[in-house]
Amino acid sequence: MANMVMTVLEARVPQERWDDLKAAFAQGPAKMPAPMVRMFLVQSATDPAQWRAVAVWQSREALSAYQQSVEAPGGVLFFRSVGAEPTLSLYEVWQAAEGPAAGSAAES
Repeated sequence: MANMVMTVLEARVPQERWDDLKAAFAQGPAKMPAPMVRMFLVQSATDPAQWRAVAVWQSREALSAYQQSVEAPGGVLFFRSVGAEPTLSLYEVWQAAEGPAAGSAAES
């Protein structure tokens, strides 16, 4: 079985666009591509203008197929919608685990 992969899009977003960014992300679950397993929007605790959109994909092959099927990936368009140009990092997921509170933490 192929390993999952994680993409991290990172961009600096001006404070006046943070609410727009959060609102756009809230619409994301309805727009998630089928091979995307999970996504997160995270903000740096030490540099609040630094934001990341983290997505876990079924496999590198599934991610590549998605990327080839669109002109620009949704995550890139997401950041561009608030005037930010993201950089992309790609990671192989070798192991994953969830703690007992995983279900309740995702809902808060």
